[in-house]
Amino acid sequence: MTPGLCKQLPSGNSDFRDIILNGYAYIDKTRFIEELEKESNRNHFFVRPRKFGKSTFLTMLRNYYDINTKDEFDQMFGNLYIGKHPTRERNGYAIMEFDFSGLNTSSEKGFVEDFSQAVHT
Repeated sequence: MTPGLCKQLPSGNSDFRDIILNGYAYIDKTRFIEELEKESNRNHFFVRPRKFGKSTFLTMLRNYYDINTKDEFDQMFGNLYIGKHPTRERNGYAIMEFDFSGLNTSSEKGFVEDFSQAVHT
């Protein structure tokens, strides 16, 4: 193996920005941005088994579309497919992110309370 070509895996890290800017191994899935934008149905449901990169993919989309990451576009996407083939929608939206992990799902009341708290925070 050639020294310098082996990158560390981002074990337990699903933050696209952190993965790219810190040089972790990343399999480029940015080509799918074009495919998503071509879809006539604007509602997408990402179903994959656990640990298949759903969160990383969503944080990649967030960074691609978020107007607040415009200044870092070349750093994050410059060496990836979409950096060489950006779409018109690149960095064009104010993104709101909600994290519903850890919600109490043991009862309807607990779920409604936790969900309401997560949305209002």
